[in-house]
Amino acid sequence: MEISTCTVNDVNEIVDLYEAARQLQTERKMVVWPAFENAFIENEIRENRQWKISMNHTIVCNWAITFEDKKIWEERDNENAIYIHRICTHPGFRGNRYIEKIVAWAKAYAIRLGKPFVRLDTLGANTKLIEHYTSAGFTFLGMVELTTTATLPKHYQDEPNCCLFEIDVQKEMKSSR
Repeated sequence: MEISTCTVNDVNEIVDLYEAARQLQTERKMVVWPAFENAFIENEIRENRQWKISMNHTIVCNWAITFEDKKIWEERDNENAIYIHRICTHPGFRGNRYIEKIVAWAKAYAIRLGKPFVRLDTLGANTKLIEHYTSAGFTFLGMVELTTTATLPKHYQDEPNCCLFEIDVQKEMKSSR
């Protein structure tokens, strides 16, 4: 198993993962992601913001990151976090708790970049996702109603209720000493 940045050669596989995620979201009556344009994904790849877990030349899980997220995190966003977005798992590899690998990677990456927080959000009152993320080490900070969604992807406009999650990397480092 290897964690690395995605390459442009991964775009079709990422698109397939997003389609599988949309199907699962539809089946489970969750907020459904829009189809993301290849150019959007390629831009994230060029900026080294698309990451993957690979096994035997197959992407088993992928996610995107940003270093700011003001429209969602508002005044809490002080360029002090890594924001994780769009985690999706290959249908044949679901249930393997890749979130734990992502969290370990994100905490190490945040430390290397001098960022005290790892954050993510999810839309709607999805109790299973809340449980999933908190069991992986995130603190559930509560639900907020997003007010500035016009420039966010469509699924944020359709469901403005957003759950916020955070790991305080500095606090964890201090408590482990």
